[in-house]
Amino acid sequence: MGYSDQDWKAINTIRLLAVDATLKANSGHPGAPMGLAPAAHVLFNKFMTFNPKNPEFINRDRFVLSRNSAPKRKSFCKHGGCRLFFRERLTSSNLWLDIMGLNTARIHARTGVKCSRNGHGCMLHYALLHLFGYGVSMDDLKHFRQVDSICPGHPEAHDTPGIEVTTGPLGQGFSNAVGLAIAQAHTAAVFNKPGYELLNNHTYTIFGDGCAMEGVASEAASTAGHLQLGNLIALYDDNHISIDGDTKCAFTEDVSKRFEAYGWHVQHVEDGDHDLEGLEAAIKKAKEVKDKPSMIKVTTTIGFGSKLQGTGGVHGNPLKADDAKQVKSKFGFNPEESFVVPNEVYEMYHKHASEGAAAEQEWNDLFKKYASEHKELADDFSRRLTRKLPEGWEKSLPLWKPTDAADATRKTSEKVLQAIHNAVPELLSGSADLTGSNNTRWKDAVDFQPPSLGIGDWSGRYLRYGVREHAMGAIMNGISAYGTLIPAGGTFLNFVSYAAGAVRLSSLSHQRVIWVATHDSIGLGEDGPTHQPIETLVHFRALPNMMVWRPADGNETSAAYYMALTSQSTPSILALTRQNLPQLENSTVQNAIKGAYVAIESENADVTLVSTGSEVSICIEAIKVLKDQHSLTARVVSMPCTEVFDAQPKEYQLKCLPDGIPAMSVEVMSTLGWEKYSHEQFGLNRFGASGPYKDVYKKFEFTPEGIAKRAAATVDFYKGLKPRSPVNRAFQQLI
Repeated sequence: MGYSDQDWKAINTIRLLAVDATLKANSGHPGAPMGLAPAAHVLFNKFMTFNPKNPEFINRDRFVLSRNSAPKRKSFCKHGGCRLFFRERLTSSNLWLDIMGLNTARIHARTGVKCSRNGHGCMLHYALLHLFGYGVSMDDLKHFRQVDSICPGHPEAHDTPGIEVTTGPLGQGFSNAVGLAIAQAHTAAVFNKPGYELLNNHTYTIFGDGCAMEGVASEAASTAGHLQLGNLIALYDDNHISIDGDTKCAFTEDVSKRFEAYGWHVQHVEDGDHDLEGLEAAIKKAKEVKDKPSMIKVTTTIGFGSKLQGTGGVHGNPLKADDAKQVKSKFGFNPEESFVVPNEVYEMYHKHASEGAAAEQEWNDLFKKYASEHKELADDFSRRLTRKLPEGWEKSLPLWKPTDAADATRKTSEKVLQAIHNAVPELLSGSADLTGSNNTRWKDAVDFQPPSLGIGDWSGRYLRYGVREHAMGAIMNGISAYGTLIPAGGTFLNFVSYAAGAVRLSSLSHQRVIWVATHDSIGLGEDGPTHQPIETLVHFRALPNMMVWRPADGNETSAAYYMALTSQSTPSILALTRQNLPQLENSTVQNAIKGAYVAIESENADVTLVSTGSEVSICIEAIKVLKDQHSLTARVVSMPCTEVFDAQPKEYQLKCLPDGIPAMSVEVMSTLGWEKYSHEQFGLNRFGASGPYKDVYKKFEFTPEGIAKRAAATVDFYKGLKPRSPVNRAFQQLI
């Protein structure tokens, strides 16, 4: 194997860059980079294939640093809080939107804020990116954790070249790595042909005790073991330190035995501080294991070289100035200098980077030959890398007429998936052990499974996530990040809350992930309050860069899928009913993709009823009750997606919610947030009830009569006034 003083100089350079960056920022975690530098050096310089000049090279090995800690402070991102999350959608779907007559130039962004947080080991990753020649300069390292820096307190995929996924909260990065490995296995099964191994990359991740404690990582590890993902190698940084100090205070299990029980291949490098040959041998052996994911336990000393090495004191704080100087002296560096990289270290790492560039060129040559023999596959592969959908795919979307039978939107969702799955081959569906309830599997679907199990294939497009909602969300983020697939996963809407951490990171990292969230309200009936979501929609509507759809019928369901699939960097949650809903008179895909539209218009209306999902048809029924019992005229607006409606021009918004007419919102969920679109709100600010769904609706007066009673009270309250539309707001002109 052969390691020299030059290797140790490179390792110590990594350590000292972490020391200097955290010291200059007066913030950060130098301990993990100091302990992990030997393992990272061996992994990156001996095994990983990548091209820093093209961080998107598709067959690169992926690296995920999952060693991060809880948030402690925030800073605004360089984007000034603005996320133009419709931009990519417009570039991918202008043609169809123009056919529909929409003014696409006016569709612009809802705002969002990114925050950077303290992380254990991110300076390890940033130092490596700089040393190998990615677009991370020495000045960038010097601005670690500062506003507008591309080296934030946690790695964020859209800020820093070479960062694969946004891994902030513990366990998420590990779980993302499982998703990356799944995506590689599937894509390779579809596109690799004899003589053309287009995709053979590995996914590597480093995780620590914190990730090992988090439940989401346990769920994901169990999934990976079942799936026999031999392309996944995890290095476990066994340093026995967490934020509270020595892990013996809370975490004394045998992690290696746990991973063996999950079905992983497990090794142990006992001296991760010095044994470079042992590290190399372990990674080499892991790569030879094809039918299991591999976990290498690497025992390290946190803060190696520091006066405080091996203690919690070096975990979450920069070294003291005198400690930093003695570390530099110990490692043969000038204690009075900072941010020093010897030329021979650059040369060593740039040599490996050039080998990665050569590997990409070889891959490009291979792909040219592949395209000459497998043109259709090559065209499909190239298209997927652009994240654009196949030309004309939207013609496969099913349409409904008002005379069509009533149907649950979970069933219209199933019909959409059935209709489009051939037209969108990169769509991978799945469910958290609720396939029969979520209706997420098309009829001829093949399961994504190891062929050895005899129940599916690597090329299968249906994922059985098991009862693991949180892991499903994090794994879908990894699948999306790979760059060739669009993941959709099903569970009950109430249980999307189990995965809230992963959902948040979908938005933050701009992943095109689709949640098929059925059983969306008290309409699920007998299962009662434990299953009936009340607060879930307002929670996720508050999330920047997230589309929350609650369709009222089949056409609105098709619209939701259209927007979810064409939004290249925005995730979506589709809240779908268990109970049947009628097909609406004025519902069209063209109307619904604007986020809201007038479902029933009435001249000289006294009130506007604005609603979503299963309550829209009840509001329409309430029109007659208002006329017959209260001599009032009502109009109805269906608003399947508030986020998309927010992006419409003000003129269109006022067409839906005009000045001079009081508006009342109707939704069987929390009323929080509806003041943005209505003057009065009728909702459910308590938990639901168990019973047949029609009886539950009656109990809470979500009936035509109950809606009409409250609408009449709204009209009476605003009698003699001409209320301004709720969309007329002072700050709107500043956005």
